[in-house]
Amino acid sequence: MSPQHSRRQFGSSLASGLGGIALTSLLRREGLADSGGWTPPDGRPHFAPRAKSVIWLFMAGGVSQTETFDPKPALTKYAGKTFPETPLPNPLESPLLENRIELVKGDANGKIYDKLYPLQVGHSRRGQSGIEISDWWPHLGSCVDDMAIVRSMWTTASNHDAQLQFHTGRNRFDGFFPTIGAWVHYGLGSLNDDLPQFIVMGNKIGDCCGGKATEGADYLGPQHDGVTLSVDPQNPLPFARPVGKVNEVERAKGQRLLQRLNRLSAERYPEDDALTARIKSYELAFRMQTAAPEVVDLAQETAATQKMYGADNGATKPFGRLCLTARRLVERGVRFVQIYHGGGGAGAWDAHSNLKSNHSGNCGKVDQPIAALLTDLKQRGLLDETLVVWASEFGRTPGGQGSNGRGHHNFGFSIWMAGGGIKGGVVHGSTDDFGFHAVEDRHYVTDVHATVLHQLGLDPRRLEVPGRKRLDVDFGQPIRDIIA
Repeated sequence: MSPQHSRRQFGSSLASGLGGIALTSLLRREGLADSGGWTPPDGRPHFAPRAKSVIWLFMAGGVSQTETFDPKPALTKYAGKTFPETPLPNPLESPLLENRIELVKGDANGKIYDKLYPLQVGHSRRGQSGIEISDWWPHLGSCVDDMAIVRSMWTTASNHDAQLQFHTGRNRFDGFFPTIGAWVHYGLGSLNDDLPQFIVMGNKIGDCCGGKATEGADYLGPQHDGVTLSVDPQNPLPFARPVGKVNEVERAKGQRLLQRLNRLSAERYPEDDALTARIKSYELAFRMQTAAPEVVDLAQETAATQKMYGADNGATKPFGRLCLTARRLVERGVRFVQIYHGGGGAGAWDAHSNLKSNHSGNCGKVDQPIAALLTDLKQRGLLDETLVVWASEFGRTPGGQGSNGRGHHNFGFSIWMAGGGIKGGVVHGSTDDFGFHAVEDRHYVTDVHATVLHQLGLDPRRLEVPGRKRLDVDFGQPIRDIIA
């Protein structure tokens, strides 16, 4: 080790970044953190799990349910008419609608969104199941027999703070709460001590819509926050690179010296369990410095695999690299991988105007990578133990906004899941003829959380923290009709 890099400097540089991540994890796992006499989860599932890992794909901005996974021909048939002008039931008179004025006269200029806007894309029946999905998903359509589409989601937030609500179950005005990824990290032990267990990738959610809180742990503690990973072998994790100009030989020598000094300290203070945990955390941080660059080094993948994900194409390359990295992460035992598409500001899918070009373009960027992810996981025998969730914070209005867009719509929208013990080739729930209300088998967003936790073998009620009383809706209910 160079003279300017002392043991204290080496240790402190690790403690400020990866060492801190490792230490808090080890303290929790070994029961050394201050818990006030209460024992936190021991890292074991409450019952036999169906899945080991989760890949959470979130499309920021509000994806139109009717142009993706819930086609409504009535929109085209009665285009330009208001709801009362059609022979179909008027959804504005439904008892399910709580905020009629906000929805119908939803913008600052009081523009009315109830003139029906026609479908902007065709839909085709795909797979043996014959499920209709948008023609903007030609690659994903080949995977429909592995997917369970839920067409009956609803939420309460009608603006983009719904991105925070989708991840925590709570409205922004309720404060901040742990996200689904944090609950998984909190409830389950590690499958790989060389990598973080809750990883976040992609274009982050904007501060207006929750920002870091959409990947945070809040009162569970920062050790359960998501860890940002960049698909860059040179700098994949914050603080992962050694300080100064330390080459690999010097770094290895420094680590061996640190291990010898730590062993002497452990022998001198054998009863200091916290010291033992800190020593292990430095060793874990050192392993992370090696493991993280390796996992994002996609050059290790064959050219055929990279092409399958679209990682060789300009439009699909960014998201393709993220999806391929997600497969490599769960392959190595990472529990929860959260990938954003289109984050920042309100979100790239926020099609108040030019919906056709917006959604066709965004689908073109993610369709091939997501289909490749499902196909690759299945071919490698990983889909059975990996739960893939695709979601957006809400849908878009059946009525038009301006000349060629749709407004925000939280009363009925779609998500889908695949793998991890979920039925394939099924549609669950429904909206009305206009795609306005979720009317059959309605599910609030925490039902998605409950389904994820159930497939991982976790009972959310047994994860409750003393002194942090949760509402009944916070726990949700597993969507049992889509569980195999």
